[in-house]
Amino acid sequence: MAASTPQRIGSSIGALALLLALASHGGTGSSRAAPAGGPLTISSPAFASGAPIPVQYTCKGADVAPPLTWSAPLGAALVVDDPDAVNGVYVHWIVAGIPFGSGSTAAGQSPAGGTALPNTSGQPAYKGPCPPAGTGTHHYRFTLYQLPNDYQLPGGLAGVQAAQTIAGTATAQAQLMGTFAG
Repeated sequence: MAASTPQRIGSSIGALALLLALASHGGTGSSRAAPAGGPLTISSPAFASGAPIPVQYTCKGADVAPPLTWSAPLGAALVVDDPDAVNGVYVHWIVAGIPFGSGSTAAGQSPAGGTALPNTSGQPAYKGPCPPAGTGTHHYRFTLYQLPNDYQLPGGLAGVQAAQTIAGTATAQAQLMGTFAG
């Protein structure tokens, strides 16, 4: 049975709207071709989201960053924090300026192209989970924030203030969460 004229018109309008949406998606004002990529993602081959972080990536082990894998259709920043910290959120690691595309790191490495910013301790480095004894299980969020490719974080920011600025500017986020008890 042939489709009626109103059905054909409706289908044509729907297809045209889809084409227009796809054509206008991702316009960043950059002369660089938009990256072919899927969603913003982050994971680790060392632990599954929601699972315990292996000791070697904490203060009770080698205290090195776990290996990570990500995909970022635009530029990104990584923030690792502990919302269960005794004195409020503790930022363990910030890496800004991660280029778009897919990437990965081995244990102890920082994302290529990114710049480490000062954490809550004032160090531009990874500081592994180290909750005080008796404070229970803490949750460590490895959050990848999507940012414009040309985004520049204002100078002088560190720790929680830098993390909040990044989160407030981000257009999307992906998260890997691990746990560790002191």
